[in-house]
Amino acid sequence: MSLIEPVLTQSEAPRIQRRPAAAVSEWPSSMLPLLQRLYAARGVTDAAQAQPKLAQLHAPDLLGSMQAAVTLLADAIANNERILIVGDFDCDGATACAVGVRGLRMLGARDVVHAVPNRMLHGYGLSPSLVAELAPLNPGLLVTVDHGIACHAGVNAAKALGWKVLVTDHHLPGEHLPPADAIVDPNISGDAFPSKALAGVGVIFYVLMALRRHLRGQGAYATAPEPDLLTLLDLVAVGTVADLVALDDNNRALVSAGLRRLRSGKGCVGLQALIEASGRDASRLTGSDIGFALGPRLNAAGRLEDMALGIELLLTEDRAHAREIATTLESINTERRAVQQLMTDDAELAVSRAVLSAEGVRPVAACLFDAQWHPGVVGLVASKMKDRLHRPVIAFAPSEPGGDSLRGSARSIPGFHIRDALALVNAAHPGLIDKFGGHAMAAGLSLPHAQLPAFEQAFVEVVERTLDPLSLQQLLITDGELLPQELDFAHAEALRLAGPWGQGFPEPLFDGHFQVARWQVLKEKHLKLSLRVPGRAEPISAIHFSGWTGNAPANQVHIAYRLVSDDYRGGGAIQLIVEHCADA
Repeated sequence: MSLIEPVLTQSEAPRIQRRPAAAVSEWPSSMLPLLQRLYAARGVTDAAQAQPKLAQLHAPDLLGSMQAAVTLLADAIANNERILIVGDFDCDGATACAVGVRGLRMLGARDVVHAVPNRMLHGYGLSPSLVAELAPLNPGLLVTVDHGIACHAGVNAAKALGWKVLVTDHHLPGEHLPPADAIVDPNISGDAFPSKALAGVGVIFYVLMALRRHLRGQGAYATAPEPDLLTLLDLVAVGTVADLVALDDNNRALVSAGLRRLRSGKGCVGLQALIEASGRDASRLTGSDIGFALGPRLNAAGRLEDMALGIELLLTEDRAHAREIATTLESINTERRAVQQLMTDDAELAVSRAVLSAEGVRPVAACLFDAQWHPGVVGLVASKMKDRLHRPVIAFAPSEPGGDSLRGSARSIPGFHIRDALALVNAAHPGLIDKFGGHAMAAGLSLPHAQLPAFEQAFVEVVERTLDPLSLQQLLITDGELLPQELDFAHAEALRLAGPWGQGFPEPLFDGHFQVARWQVLKEKHLKLSLRVPGRAEPISAIHFSGWTGNAPANQVHIAYRLVSDDYRGGGAIQLIVEHCADA
C-alpha cells in the first residue's frame, strides 16, 4: 500500500467522467459500432482519419529551414565529408541517432559516425565538454538529433572549431536560437509545419525524406534503386511512442506503419532482440508494448549506464550480438527498477510526512531531493509521484556524486505547462536556474544545490499563482459502458489493433457496475477479481494492479477498466485491467 494513501481525502480521490458522445459519421459497414463510437469521441470524422496512411503525411518542405538543412547534408555527401550525428540519452534520442546514421548511409554518405553524451560526464545535449571530447573526429558537419535548440554553448564550441552545424530538434526554443547553420524544429515560432507533435526521431526522418527528394532531383537514382526509407519506420515508431508526444494524425500514420513492420518481423535485428528479451510476442505488438516494455529497456542504458550501448543495439546487423546487448539491457533495466523503487519509497515517505504535518492537505506542488538519488532515475520518480499526488512534481539528484550541482526532472498534470512555469521562475529570479528546457508535461533543469530552497519557494509561488484549482481534481475520462455482448474476445482484439493509442489519442477506458463474485490478493498488493454483469452468464476475470488497500471489496463495485485479450489463459479469454475501483 502506498504510504500516501492514508492521507488522501475523499474529495481528492479520482472522479470518473464520461467522454461526451459525438456524432458518428459515415463508416465502412465492416467497422464495429464500438470503434465508430470511440473514433468519433476522439474527434475523428472519417475512416481515413481513423487509420491514417503514410500517403497522408504532411510534406517535408513545410518544415522551416528544410532547404538549408538538405543543402548542408547534400554538400557533405558530395564532398565526402565526415558527418557526425550526436544523439541524446533517452529512447527518442537513441532511435533518432540510429535513424540518422542508417538513413544517411542509405542515401550515399560514406563517412557517418555518431556519439551520445554520457549523462554523468556531459549532462544534457551538445555541451562544450562533449564537443571538446569529439574534436579528434574533426567532422565537416555535425548534426544534432532530439536536442540542440537550447545548446547555445555547445553549438558555439563546434562552430569555433570550424564545423558546420545542423540542429534537428522538437523541443521548445528559448528567446534566442543557437548560431547553427540550419535549424529544423517544428516548434520554432512561425514554423508552418502543421504537426507540432513530431518527436526528435520524426524530425530527422522528415529531413531524410527531404534529402532523398533533393538527391532524386539531381538524378542520383537515375540508374540505381532509390533507397527505401520506410525501412526506418520501426525505429520512428518506437521513439515516437516512448517520448510520449501527442499521437496526432501524422504521428499515428508513422507509428502504425512502424508497428506493421515490427509485427511482420521486418524490424531491425536490435528491436527484434529487444522484443524477444522483454517476453513480448512481436506479431501482437502494440503501442503499449513499446511504452511499457521496449522504451524502458532502451532508456535504462541512458539512465544507469551509457546510451551508446542502446544505439549500438539499434545499429547492429548481427543477430547474436543483438541478443547479447538485449540481454545486457534487460539486466540494466532490472537494476533500474530496483533503484527506482528505493527512490520512490523515499519520496513517498517524504511526501507522507509533509502531508501529515500539514494536517492532511497535500501541497500544490512538490520538490523532492535526496543526496543518494541517481540523476538518471529522477524523471521516473517525478512521474510516479505526479501520478500519486496529481500535482506538479520535480525530483532532484546530485549531477554527480558529491557535486554541488543538482539535476532536476519535472512532470506535470493536465492544464499546467511545466516548461512555461520554469520560464516564469527564471524570469522572476535570473540566475537561480542554470539551464532548463522541455515540454508542457515534462521538463528538465539544473541548478546549484545551495539554490534549492529558493527555487522551491519560487516554483511553488508560480504554481499557486497560475494553476487552475480545478486541475487539482483528478479525472478519469472514460468511454462509458460496454454492452454485455461487447465484453468478448472479438472486441478486445479489435481494440488492440485499432490504435495506435497513446498520448493525445487515449487508449479506450470504460466504466461500469459489476457484482464481485470472488476476489483474492496476489503478491500482497494486486487484487484479482471475478465479476458478474447482467446479461452475461459467465463471470469476467479482472485484475487491479497494486489495488489491494487492506480492505475487502464491496459486493457491488463501480470500476474504470480496459478490455484486453487474456494472453496468459489464451483460447479467446478476456480480462479487464482495472484502473480505479470504488464501492457502487
